[in-house]
Amino acid sequence: ERAKAGCSPIMQQYGFAWPERMSCDSLPVLGDTEVLCMGYNHTEATTLPPFFGKPTRPAKDMAKNLTPLDGQRLSGLDCGQTCKCKAPLIPISKESHPLYNRIRTGKVLNCAIPCYQPYFTQDEKTFATFWIGLWSILCFLSTSTTVATFLIDMERFKYPERPIIFLSACYLFVSMGYIVRLVAGHASVACNLEHHHIHYETTGPALCTVVFLLLYFFGMASSIWWVILSLTWFLAAGMKWGNEAIASYSQYFHLAAWLIPSAKSIAVLALSSVDGDPVAGVCYVGNQSLENLRGFVLAPLVVYLFTGSLFLLAGFVSLFRIRSVIKQGGTKTDKLEKLMIRIGIFTMLYTVPATIVIACYIYEQHNREAWEQAQNCSCPGDPHRPKPDYAVFMLKYFMCLVVGITSGVWIWSGKTLESWRRFTTR
Repeated sequence: ERAKAGCSPIMQQYGFAWPERMSCDSLPVLGDTEVLCMGYNHTEATTLPPFFGKPTRPAKDMAKNLTPLDGQRLSGLDCGQTCKCKAPLIPISKESHPLYNRIRTGKVLNCAIPCYQPYFTQDEKTFATFWIGLWSILCFLSTSTTVATFLIDMERFKYPERPIIFLSACYLFVSMGYIVRLVAGHASVACNLEHHHIHYETTGPALCTVVFLLLYFFGMASSIWWVILSLTWFLAAGMKWGNEAIASYSQYFHLAAWLIPSAKSIAVLALSSVDGDPVAGVCYVGNQSLENLRGFVLAPLVVYLFTGSLFLLAGFVSLFRIRSVIKQGGTKTDKLEKLMIRIGIFTMLYTVPATIVIACYIYEQHNREAWEQAQNCSCPGDPHRPKPDYAVFMLKYFMCLVVGITSGVWIWSGKTLESWRRFTTR
């Protein structure tokens, strides 16, 4: 009752009711000798400590057990009022540390995220490694097959379809970034091994930088190749351009697709904005800085998706017009319809994952500060403490790699088998 009198008003300030399992109604009745091992406490109230009465001699051992609980109660009173760097987060106390007075986690200065995500269980961390490894290997196999098919029969893939090959090649390198992490290990890539926390504001070590370049440079290049793909389809379907006319601009396509990601990657490295991902164990940008996440990741992805979708929409409108004109002339439209279906399928196979990835990043940037504050500013075991949804993170990594797996859809045909048969016999 004394604990309730002291704690309950403070709990109510933060919207927490007194727990039913701590109701005094469930305690044994005084005088029940079968349950109780102590007598009535006759000590004067003025000599009692704040929360617990002084027990009688028969309960001397029980008093020892109550002492740590008393300490928990006292510390529990202010756990929601003060924010401090709580385990498993890592406090930075030495001024010689390169990040001293430079990082803040959950309103607390000099508090770093540990090497592994503190919000997930060990089983969830183990499954995340398996999950990312599985899809990165499947992505590698699918994209390498697509690129190899292109290399043995280049004449077959003309514009407007050719950007699919370059998009697939980009995902080949993205999958290699995850495979490097799989081989080298989480800690070797994403962690500062000396201080046991995740990488912050870095341009090294070499392994971290290599993984960052594979994921970020080729990830952004793949998005631009998708915009180019939708542009070439629009030029072919809407503007009636021929293969040669579109191919004459190929050098500009390559310039845009490789130069823009290069500029962004150089900017990230120049600003020392590469950081570690405590879930996937890779190096990227925006894992610890919300400004970098919004500026270098979220904004470009939204622009690329919006631009590509506009070109695709315009191309589809033109294709439907052509189809209706041809049908009025009495000509069969089977080939055109097959092309439209293939383009439609491939469009969905890119736009749906890209939209989901953007949604996952928006979810993360919107809630990350609340997760960190809950870790440092709320009471341990608080059931209402916000924490990240594990499924959202697993969905993000899957959608980052699934486009590479499905990019092979375009080459799944009898022509591919014929190309490989000719190559092997030659």
